[in-house]
Amino acid sequence: FKVPGETNTDDLSPAQDAWSRPDIPLHAQAMLKNARPGIEPDEDGVIGPITAINALKEKGFPLAYVGDVVGTGSSRKSATNSVLWHMGDDIPFVPNKRAGGVCIGGKIAPIFFNTMEDAGALPIECDVTKLNTGDVIDIYPYEGKICRHGSDEVVSTFKLKTEVLLDEVRAGGRIPLIIGRGLTDKARAELGLGHSEVFKRPADVADTGKGYTLAQKMVGKACGVAGVRPGQYCEPKMTTVGSQDTTGPMTRDELKDLACLGFSADLTMQSFCHTAAYPKPVDVTTHHTLPDFIMNRGGVSLRPGDGVIHSWLNRMLLPDTVGTGGDSHTRFPIGISFPAGSGLVAFAAATGVMPLDMPESVLVRFKGEMQPGITLRDLVHAIPYYGIKHGLLTVAKEGKINEFSGRVLEIEGLPQLKVEQAFELADATAERSAAGCTIKLDKEPIIEYLNSNIVMLKWMIAEGYGDQRTLERRIKGMEAWLANPELLEADADAEYAHVLEIDMSEIKEPILCAPNDPDDARLLSEVTGEQIEEVFIGSCMTNIGHFRAAGKLLDRFKGQLPTRLWVAPPTKMDKDQLTAEGYYGIFGRVGARIEIPGCSLCMGNQARV
Repeated sequence: FKVPGETNTDDLSPAQDAWSRPDIPLHAQAMLKNARPGIEPDEDGVIGPITAINALKEKGFPLAYVGDVVGTGSSRKSATNSVLWHMGDDIPFVPNKRAGGVCIGGKIAPIFFNTMEDAGALPIECDVTKLNTGDVIDIYPYEGKICRHGSDEVVSTFKLKTEVLLDEVRAGGRIPLIIGRGLTDKARAELGLGHSEVFKRPADVADTGKGYTLAQKMVGKACGVAGVRPGQYCEPKMTTVGSQDTTGPMTRDELKDLACLGFSADLTMQSFCHTAAYPKPVDVTTHHTLPDFIMNRGGVSLRPGDGVIHSWLNRMLLPDTVGTGGDSHTRFPIGISFPAGSGLVAFAAATGVMPLDMPESVLVRFKGEMQPGITLRDLVHAIPYYGIKHGLLTVAKEGKINEFSGRVLEIEGLPQLKVEQAFELADATAERSAAGCTIKLDKEPIIEYLNSNIVMLKWMIAEGYGDQRTLERRIKGMEAWLANPELLEADADAEYAHVLEIDMSEIKEPILCAPNDPDDARLLSEVTGEQIEEVFIGSCMTNIGHFRAAGKLLDRFKGQLPTRLWVAPPTKMDKDQLTAEGYYGIFGRVGARIEIPGCSLCMGNQARV
């Protein structure tokens, strides 16, 4: 079953149907519900191409999902659940859930690849140009080739991402494999037996003798070693784990599957930012039941209306530590995070560690002087702009090149940024399909940030947020770092897959991204004269300064705006401050739509353009 071009996780698990995600068979009906080239939904905008999928299944062979670019965008485990509901295998004695299946992509986004691994599927990256809907193929996993059925004609070749992938398929998923392998090892150690030969062990990566990058050192620290080489399997300690409310109910189900009664991760936080605006009855039920479930296990629960998960979670971070979150924009501005689907987030929260095949790194080095009129957002967009210029990125989906995909972006050259500004750069690495991001910052902005964050956490305790012990423990962790502020640094001889240098003195005009593709970076002069109907100021990419700047411009405008302007600040604290400073009055006067702090406009479950 081939879907030409790019399928992102919103195609596979539409945002407007987020309410039904925990009900996998029901939610799977919405997969690919919007008509597109090569795909004819049963009911456009409501039910996906179920008839076409069932017709292919009637041929009597297992069905593989094929696409040029698969699984980009949000970190939705529900996208994997939907694909596997149509193309996976029943799990004995477990209703309404399937595992296994085969997914073949020219490029498979790293988080989607990982959620496929967790579910026991076989994800394969290879050239898909000779594969078409209805073809019958033979896959040779050990030989790394795909042939036309019943012939020796090779239509594509591949290399499995890891040696352990086939064990994961046999075990019904990466998480059952890790737990089963661990139990086996402990039992054999107790009996005085050697290592089991049943499992394929992750291969050790040869030490190059070179230095480590910042990311490799951070992950190394979380594993109790100096550094971790690319390709090395490891299980770093999870210091901070985030969960949001459209994945939260699935994470709750996964935590029950793991029989988790208390979190092992030092801090696990649950937000309610994706469903706070105009909630459905099922969302209201989640708002009432999920906080206690999280707090009873030692987690921290926010409240509907508090705002965006990242704006809060970032203020709970410890420098140079590792974490994860059930949202693709979980990109720590201090430390490093590897965002994941709800299953892996549940595993990380429950066990306090996370399985990781250490990715390679791409170094992005800024140099030169920032020019007048250029903002930080232009530097964010300079990464894809210069990536295209240097052949690291293409906009076309067929045969797409994306050298950032699945790698860690390591950013240098802007050490004086405020931590909120650093997050703007880190956050946008999600749009590059990067596995993670590090930013080299000086101690001063981090010290200032942590001092402010301690005040916020103490305020949260005073306001009755829980779990109180978890918040107190995190305050102590911050105070301990402030007493002896040390930061890891990349070695001068560290090795990178690519080095991208961006000279800020060359950037003389703003850089924008054309809808609907964040890779499609254009100079302002290239799009001058374009008609604009909708404007949105909000999301985790914004801070209070953006709203003040917009307010100052709008204050000089008399009358009603000719466009539709949506405004949604990231947190309730920003909302209160902007109200106190009179900016809400300005937004209201010009006819802006002011929305509750949160993520629903970005995600698309509130309104669509």
